[in-house]
Amino acid sequence: MFGAQRGEGDDVSTQDLYAMGPGDPMWQVPAAGAARFSWEYDDHRARLLALYQKGKDKQWDATKRIDWDLEVDPYDPLGTPDESLALYGTPHWDRMSDRERGELRRHAASWQFSQFLHGEQGAMVCAARIVESAPDLDAKFYSATQTMDEARHAELYGRFLRDKIGMLYPINDNLQELLGDTLRDSRWDMAYLGMQVLIEGLALAAFGLIRDTTDKPLPKQLLAYVMQDEARHVAFGRMALRDYYRDLTDAELREREEFVIEGCYLMRDRLRGVEVLENLGIPKAEAAEYAERSPYLHMFRKLLFSRIVPCVKDIGLWGERLQRAYVDMGVLELGDSNLDLLMNQDEEIAQHLDAQRFAAEEAARTGEVEEAIAQGAAGD
Repeated sequence: MFGAQRGEGDDVSTQDLYAMGPGDPMWQVPAAGAARFSWEYDDHRARLLALYQKGKDKQWDATKRIDWDLEVDPYDPLGTPDESLALYGTPHWDRMSDRERGELRRHAASWQFSQFLHGEQGAMVCAARIVESAPDLDAKFYSATQTMDEARHAELYGRFLRDKIGMLYPINDNLQELLGDTLRDSRWDMAYLGMQVLIEGLALAAFGLIRDTTDKPLPKQLLAYVMQDEARHVAFGRMALRDYYRDLTDAELREREEFVIEGCYLMRDRLRGVEVLENLGIPKAEAAEYAERSPYLHMFRKLLFSRIVPCVKDIGLWGERLQRAYVDMGVLELGDSNLDLLMNQDEEIAQHLDAQRFAAEEAARTGEVEEAIAQGAAGD
């Protein structure tokens, strides 16, 4: 039922670590739309340029800021409650040994962080597309910093999966479909809408739920520091789209709302992780039923829209059909969430984590110095 674990540092190709065959190693999406150059260099949107400055100031090195020496138990990499697993409380769960339950945790964490990894690569490509296609130079400036951010996020998630869990999963079909739809659209604002609002918004909520429930220091670091960056990205998307959508016709707005509706349904269906259970030998229909009936996963799927719904409302996409779709998903009331408060908390949590880590390191250094002085005095 379960595959063997690869040890940390094994000299293997990433292709060898996939729990399921990823198919063609190169996914090629035909590009659409025009590259746009702007000869207007005036600082006419101070808010976006302020984010650009913050993006430059907040660059960091994933190799140095993350404490990669922290140990991770691949059979309990996140320390999140077992109730978060779709099999919890089922006859399958009751028959499993402790070792098999640990392997299930490993597969589930691998699947979840693999989707984070693939999504971050998608975000990097979309940010680069915004640099290419956005008409305004200030948007190009900021997107250039975001492209670097997303590269860093893909780097650290890839390292965590490769070195600490030793397993990856292919990109989920629904996530791949939404990424493809976003990249194939020739309209420059759709890269913002698909990536900054939908994929990034959902990822932020997922990161936050794990960040706030894990008791493992390494994944907490990864998620807190990534979220510090992502809060800026969502703020950028909100500003740019809110300005642009004020000038669109009702028909153009409805077209974008249809894109949001379809994307939200795709993302909701993405979040069940059925392929993990299938990979472990459970028939697809039975696996889907377990995922659908899980109270924890039902709550998890709803909370994942806590960043998307208020953002969509804020940028001016709030037509009747879109609201009906959110009623159907059970998330309409999330439109009243305070998105600015959530983003500020993301920034504060990362800063607090840094302060705790640096204080502990300074205390350890002070203790070493005091011990050396005491030993020297004792030898006199």
